[in-house]
Amino acid sequence: EVQLAESGGGLVQTGGSLRLSCAASGVTFDDYGIGWFRQAPGMEREPISCISNSEGITYYADSVKDRFTISSDNAKNTVYLQMNSLKPEDTADYYCASYAVSRNYYGCTIYGMEFWGKGTLVTVSS
Repeated sequence: EVQLAESGGGLVQTGGSLRLSCAASGVTFDDYGIGWFRQAPGMEREPISCISNSEGITYYADSVKDRFTISSDNAKNTVYLQMNSLKPEDTADYYCASYAVSRNYYGCTIYGMEFWGKGTLVTVSS
């Protein structure tokens, strides 16, 4: 059974930093990639960043490039999202999701993901 659990969300001031964690079980990073997505109230869920160790690739949305960094710890089966220089528009529920590299034809999009965590709330105050 695949389970993904996000943690690390919270309230931070503009310009501050947070590190989100996605603890994964039931998947191995040799075969699965992990993506981070976010959804603000009234908005669609959007991709933020994805990482695939087996493909050796990372992806960042333009809105977070140069501010957010995705990384993985294979020993802990955990993917991290380091978020720096946070802005009020980064406020959202953040979700991690997993995808099988061999079966994903949609890249770092919601359509490519197979399993989702329950999310963690990030609030950036102005």
